[in-house]
Parts: sequence; structure tokens; C-alpha cells
Amino acid sequence: MMRFLEILQIAFDALIRNKMRSFLTMLGIIIGVGAVIAMVAIGQGAQSSIDAQISSLGTNVLLIFPGTTSRGGVVAGAGTSVTLTEADGEAIKEQCSAVNYLSPLIRNGAQVVYGNLNWGTIVQGGAPDFFAIRDYRTETGEFFTEQDVRAATKVCLLGQTVVQQIFEGSDPIGQTVRIRNIPFRVVGTLKPKGQNMMGQDQDDIIIVPYTTLQKRLMGERNVRNWGFIVSAVSKAQIIEAQQQITELLRTRHKLGPMEDNDFTIRTQTEIAEASSATSKIMTMLLASIAGVSLIVGGIGIMNIMLVSVTERTREIGIRMSIGAKRRDILSQFLIEAIVLSLAGGLIGVGIGVGGSNLISSMAGWPTFVSPTSIVLAVFFSMAVGVFFGFYPARKASKLNPIEALRYE
Repeated sequence: MMRFLEILQIAFDALIRNKMRSFLTMLGIIIGVGAVIAMVAIGQGAQSSIDAQISSLGTNVLLIFPGTTSRGGVVAGAGTSVTLTEADGEAIKEQCSAVNYLSPLIRNGAQVVYGNLNWGTIVQGGAPDFFAIRDYRTETGEFFTEQDVRAATKVCLLGQTVVQQIFEGSDPIGQTVRIRNIPFRVVGTLKPKGQNMMGQDQDDIIIVPYTTLQKRLMGERNVRNWGFIVSAVSKAQIIEAQQQITELLRTRHKLGPMEDNDFTIRTQTEIAEASSATSKIMTMLLASIAGVSLIVGGIGIMNIMLVSVTERTREIGIRMSIGAKRRDILSQFLIEAIVLSLAGGLIGVGIGVGGSNLISSMAGWPTFVSPTSIVLAVFFSMAVGVFFGFYPARKASKLNPIEALRYE
């Protein structure tokens, strides 16, 4: 233990004697570690933001769209034909054990007017289950009911963006707004959700019974569905729900074994995996680019340690002549390289954390510095010191004592 402490003290003394050279040598490691931590923090922050936005879509969500048929060699995409009906939705709720909630999914743009104010927004049609699936909660008022759906009642709930634009601080509950010149009574307002992963404002919305949207706003007397939004019983049963729905709809639509589905099912898991894959690729790309600085810093350490070995050749010879063993010389120079890289790594961690916070505050990008990334950054900075410091240390330990003493 005493021998190690002595070697450590000698290493520190040697580095302190050349403060500026030591700092410039550490600079590559400082920049590398700082850049890696900042880039990983940006990537992980983006991933956390994506996860939060996907969660805002709802609980264990599956989306069912009509279309995706193949006729005469031409493939039509999702939503290109109306192949889903209310009866399909009822059958899914009754016969698919892995399905918890289901709501028709219909959207249309419209102008909403209150007094002398108006606002262009999205009108979303749904059933009462829609609020449970999307995890909507009321800020004030209440949700509409199944009775409202059956009667196509002219009631609505407003997102916070719509409330702010047309009510300007007054209470909207019980007030009448006009959508496409048709009066609707406001029965509730929704708690804010923020933007989704596509940058769309999820609070810029009006939700009405889907029958009301189709019959009164779109003028369609026969209710048809453009799609369904479904919630599985649990996250573990999302795939099971997808399989059950696929089998049921193929049977109901009388599709043969060789026929393509005339519907498309997208799961929350697929959306999350696609987004996560993109985010991980970007994080790895950014970290790899920043990691180049670590390699450059390591080369700098090797270079300066080789210079140090040359400058201290006589010192090495004197130490060997008074009893220092080759492993002592090896340890001395290796520790110097590790101290340089570790000190640079610790300073780089501080700069990386501060830089990521600065980026977050100035650019508005979400960042997240995990303890794991800090530990890994420090570990790799030490590894760089060992890897690039070993060759100069070995070269020093292999010097011939007699020749080293004669060196000028």
C-alpha cells in the first residue's frame, strides 16, 4: 500500500511540475467526455419526450383503420375505403376478451364560434370509451354519455387551446358554441395534454359524440365508421388483442385465406418501437461523433507520455539504479496517464452536465443526464488512460539502466 501511495505521489508531482502541458493534454479528454455526456443527454431527453408523448396517446392503444385492400395488383392504403361498421365495433367489444374499451374514431376540421370570436380546430367524434382509452380527464364539467351517442345530442367538450381562444377566461360550461353554424352546448373542458410526437397540439380539439359528428356536421344519415381506437386489457395483452381483432374482422368480412386484410391495425407498441429505434440511432450517432474526441484525447496522452519518458530518461535510470523495479516504473507512468485521463474525465462530466442544462434552457430541447452515462463516461476516460498510457509506460520500464544514466 505504501509503495502504491509513493508511486501515486511521484506521478502527481510530475504532472504538477508541468501544469500547462498537463492541462492541454487533458483538454482532449475533457472535450470528449463533455461532448459524449451532452449528446447522450440530448438523445435520452428526446427518448423520454417521445415516451411521454406516446403515453399521452392513451393506455394500451390499438388503432384500427379501414382499407389496405389489393385489387388488380393495386394496393390501397389505410383509410382509402370504408370497410368498418358499427356492428364490427360491437362484435370486437363482445367477442375479443383482450379488448377493454373501444370507440369509433372520426375527425373533421371545423370553425367554432362563440360571440364575436372564432377558431379553426379539429372536431373529434367518439364514444364515452374514447375518454378512457386516451386517458382524457375533465378540467371542469363532465363527459357525454351513451345516451348522447344514441340520440346524436349536440353536446361537446373543449380542449384548453379552444377554451383560451374563444372564451378568454370566462367559464364555458353550459355556454353554447356554434360549429358550422350548428349550436352545441359545452358540457365539459379537458385537462391539457400538450403536443404529440408529430408536434400537433392535442389541446386544440373539440370532442363530440361520433353520431353527432356524422349526422349533424357531416350530413351522413347512415352511420359509417372511419376507424376504431381500442384499449387492450393490459400492456401484455396488446398483441393478443391485435390477433383476436384480426381473426374476428377477417371472419366477419368473409376474407379468404389468400386475400389481404381490408383493414389495418397499428399498436402503441409498434409506434413506440419505431420512435425508439430512430431515437437510439440518433443517440448512437451523436455519441459516436463525440467519442472521436476521446480517441483524439487518448492519442494526445500517448504523445505527451512518450515525450515525458524521453525527458525523464536519466531519472528513470537513477530510480532503477537505487532499486526501483521495472513494474514500479511501469506503474508510475501508467498511473500518470490514468490520472490525466481521469481528471479530464471528471472535469468533462461537469462540463457535459452544465452544457446539457444550457442547451435545454436556451434551445428548449429536452435533456436527461442519467447516472449511468456519467459512470460510463468516467470509466471510459480511465480506460483511455490505461490503453494509451500502457505503451509509453512499458517503453519506460524496458529502458536499460546503464544507457538511461548515460542519456543526455
